[in-house]
Amino acid sequence: MSSDHPFASFLRTVGRGPRLSRSLDRDEARRAMGLILDGDADPVQVGALLLLLRFRGETPEEMAGFVEAARERIVMPAGQAPDLDWPSYADRHRQQPWFVLTALLLAENGVRVMMHGIEGFAEGYAPTRPVLTALGVHPSPSLAAAQQAMERGNFAYIGLESFCPALDRLFLLRPLLGVRTVVNSMSRALNPLAAPCQMQGVFHPPYRTAQQQVAMLLGQPRAMIFKGGGGEVLRNPLKPCRVAWVRSGNVGEENWPATLPEESYAWREEPLTPEVVAALWRGEIDLPVPEAAVIGTAAMALHALGRTATIDEAETQARRLWSKRRSARSSTAE
Repeated sequence: MSSDHPFASFLRTVGRGPRLSRSLDRDEARRAMGLILDGDADPVQVGALLLLLRFRGETPEEMAGFVEAARERIVMPAGQAPDLDWPSYADRHRQQPWFVLTALLLAENGVRVMMHGIEGFAEGYAPTRPVLTALGVHPSPSLAAAQQAMERGNFAYIGLESFCPALDRLFLLRPLLGVRTVVNSMSRALNPLAAPCQMQGVFHPPYRTAQQQVAMLLGQPRAMIFKGGGGEVLRNPLKPCRVAWVRSGNVGEENWPATLPEESYAWREEPLTPEVVAALWRGEIDLPVPEAAVIGTAAMALHALGRTATIDEAETQARRLWSKRRSARSSTAE
């Protein structure tokens, strides 16, 4: 009689039915994801676990364990940590990635920003990397190269495939499974270079509190999580924003007000081209709502970093930084 596969015990734990099943504890989740990332779980088992968790809903303890397994397999180079970790894992958002301009604005003003993510898979969606290329920023091939990029210009972008390829491959299961999985959620918490502050945009409001709990479990010193445009770190200036935060072991929530009056505005009507984002950065076009989104997101980042004492102060400082950005001055001078 053959013995069960080592991974089978995790499937039994979560899949034995409503009376006998339970969530994985943190260590079980870490070991299960470790087997997946090391290639020691059968593809059928991987799909089964991901769909079971999708159906039931993953817990913060499970996500924390999954993140720990991934971190154990990431080779972190020696060097100075970024100030701000910026995950970008909404693979199918239809909005322009205006948040890239916020990250570059912060970098221009001395904040070391580490952005990491994946590419979108579907035609008609707005990936991040072509926009960065249009702005003269190219993905770093390794975490060591990302640190060097931050030393030169305070900003780096790295694709997940360059620092945790086994996890990146799990994103390719989406067209096969038909749904997003815990991989999308856990990747937001990776923080591969251990930045003391992290911003997270989530698509569904319940994940705001869940990711806040994950940050606490992982010992993240400072974090800000909110429902962002397309699930990215992008504030909607037309609506109030409920924010969950972590600060030195404490948690809480706060409300950020809308910065523009609510009006009819169709994000999706903008052509999904990198040149539009680059043109806004250079001050060549006037797009009040995207500009307010960039400035508003910068205000939230400044507050998350602890560089402002109040929301009003953060908003004022962000507007000042945007008006004085180098690209706008250079464009005007030309």
